[in-house]
Amino acid sequence: MSRVIGIDPGTVSFDLCGLEDGEVFLDTSIPSAEVAANPQVLIDTLLSARPLDLIIGPSGYGLPWVRIEDFGARELFLFILVDEKERGRISVLSGMSKMIKLMKESKLPILFMPGVIHLSTIPAHRKANKIDMGTADKLCCTVLAVFDQARYHRIPYDETSLILVEVGGAYTAVIAVEGGQIMDGLGGTTGGPGFYSLGMIDGELAYLLGSFHKEVLFSGGAAHIAGQPDLSPEEAAHLFGADEHLNRGWEALIEGVVKGVAAEMTVVTSSREVLLSGRLCRIPSIRDELTRRLGRFAPVRRVTGIAEVAKEAAQGAALVADGLAGGQFTDLVQAMRLREAQGTVLDYLHIQGAEELKRRYLSSA
Repeated sequence: MSRVIGIDPGTVSFDLCGLEDGEVFLDTSIPSAEVAANPQVLIDTLLSARPLDLIIGPSGYGLPWVRIEDFGARELFLFILVDEKERGRISVLSGMSKMIKLMKESKLPILFMPGVIHLSTIPAHRKANKIDMGTADKLCCTVLAVFDQARYHRIPYDETSLILVEVGGAYTAVIAVEGGQIMDGLGGTTGGPGFYSLGMIDGELAYLLGSFHKEVLFSGGAAHIAGQPDLSPEEAAHLFGADEHLNRGWEALIEGVVKGVAAEMTVVTSSREVLLSGRLCRIPSIRDELTRRLGRFAPVRRVTGIAEVAKEAAQGAALVADGLAGGQFTDLVQAMRLREAQGTVLDYLHIQGAEELKRRYLSSA
């Protein structure tokens, strides 16, 4: 019997999903702005849920199985990939150092998990010159998708085969799974545009920008293409079809998803399904359009989760925590070979200057 919690540190909200003996006992959401302003609210929620065997903490770009007591300056950098001088510029990240300090003081059993690039199931050549193949939360969404397909089709985890499309509030990711194992991934900054984020960046544009702030990665998405960067996805969906600029933004986002799925079909050639998750896939008009366009590749449906409030990533994190704690989902964690994850997000860089980056950030972060 296990009692665990998974946390999803989203752009809009921090979601928590708790499982006791495989059944949901905690299903809640806290606005990210509230957590940034007062991280203690997250700690208090966790403390009120004790006793707990394990918590999968907010893991950013991924930290392969790092315990909270081993979390230091190096881990903080790898967690958010933001220089210390810039950490106050982005509200979601500004309270992270304080949150980690409070987590340590709480003595809670918190574990940080890997991102997609850390997985041993992905060949090294697919990782070349990549950092973001899917952050830890996108990996959690994929864990939920594998669980869901196995349950839906009544098949073993190692017979699942799918392409996951995770269209979050800011970033979009496309992850390929075959035989229950993640084989490749296009993360939020290496794939198509998100609603707020630009996705992959043209190398020539990166050169012309020179040294740019992390905030640039949070710009250039569908809302910016439409010329309305403060518009919510729900508002945009309501206006879709009535505004030429907005239509251009939507087309960039949706076509980017289709291109991502087409690319991952070269890795998983016999995908059983394309599964949809994320905030934008809760909007009927967007979900319907993606279903229509992606139907050429495989049957399309939305992931069916295990909770009502917490987003897919928090649910997937709870499944991982349960599996690591020896609960009902141990076989899921084993089938996906998650325990084998290792290394850092900087391990597969081969460009000029890569060694200097590693020396700067891995030895003195």
